[in-house]
Amino acid sequence: MESLKELYRIGVGPSSSHTMGPRMAAERFLEKHPTIPFFRVTLFESLAATGKGHLTDWAVISVLGEEKTEIVWKAEEKMVEHPNGMLFEALNESKEVVDSWKVYSVGGGAIREEGKCSSSIEPVYKEQYIAAIMAHCEDKGITYWEYVEQCEGSEIWYFLRNIWIAMEKSLERGLDAEGVLPGSIGLRRQAKSYLRRTHLASHDMQLTGLTTAYALAVSEENAAGGVIVTAPTCGSCGIVPATLRYLKDLYDLKENDLIRALATAGLFGNVIKTNASISGAEVGCQGEVGSACAMASAAATQLMGGTLRQIEYAAEMGLEHHLGLTCDPVDGLVQIPCIERNACAATRALARAQMSILSDGTHRISFDEVVTVMKETGHDLPSLYRETSNGGLAKAYNARCKC
Repeated sequence: MESLKELYRIGVGPSSSHTMGPRMAAERFLEKHPTIPFFRVTLFESLAATGKGHLTDWAVISVLGEEKTEIVWKAEEKMVEHPNGMLFEALNESKEVVDSWKVYSVGGGAIREEGKCSSSIEPVYKEQYIAAIMAHCEDKGITYWEYVEQCEGSEIWYFLRNIWIAMEKSLERGLDAEGVLPGSIGLRRQAKSYLRRTHLASHDMQLTGLTTAYALAVSEENAAGGVIVTAPTCGSCGIVPATLRYLKDLYDLKENDLIRALATAGLFGNVIKTNASISGAEVGCQGEVGSACAMASAAATQLMGGTLRQIEYAAEMGLEHHLGLTCDPVDGLVQIPCIERNACAATRALARAQMSILSDGTHRISFDEVVTVMKETGHDLPSLYRETSNGGLAKAYNARCKC
């Protein structure tokens, strides 16, 4: 498996696969052709279907130049390797193609060249399944976060410290912001009002109210094109920071506690990314919100003093109970249902952590098995439920707007 540095990325929203990935691809193509007079970029399948709402064209043009770049949309053309396909072409003065590059945005801001089944990045982790990692940790008497340090080196803590700082900053900005989010829906930010009402609410409402406000804050920042951290994607970026912030305040946790929890969360996210997918266009929202819930559940259980098996159980439940979740963003925006889903998953992560703590960690279906099922389920979903804005809630909204 790759380093956690390839999972957690600080970037600009609203979408890691539709904004961050295409921007990175454009930067690489420009590096290769810094003096070329014209570019043509063809977006396929999911990138074309929801690209305008996700600002894919803006992400590419902002790098290559608006007057030099032609964007071609081919939503109906299916790709073999991944739904988020792009064809970059360098054109001479006569508009003839002098070079081309086909690349895929595979989720979490990562890109992969056509014909390359896996990343060319050197693996950092020998094991790629939680069962093997847990067995190693039990044998050595270490925790998941100590295993991360064992594989990554002590420098990983400097990286994760910066990740946590970026998460908290996005959360604070989101709590302070008000107004309408950009896009066609006219959706208002709600994090600040949720926080105010929670402060006036009963003690019983604090967990749901605070966690919801925190998750909404980060997700709304993402929808507004603000700086966030992929955890593991932009569309699911509010779940892990909301869960950790709630527990930080509840237990007066130190920074080291939080970045160690981020290490454990990242480990589980990495296993999903390696053995299944975190791309909504490939496996639906279960790969984004489901993965983030698993990560947050694992982190929360560790912070509550859970054992290796209790942490694995919490992560398993976090993913299991999002199986089949479709990716159906209204009008191609990372707003409805994405923002509320972050809040629901954050509160669910805390509930799964509590449930696992109350157990002895014994259960029948393993985390690794759920990851396999999630991948199979995602591939079995009809394509219109995988980030096309043609099915589900997006279809219902469009039908109502046309009435």
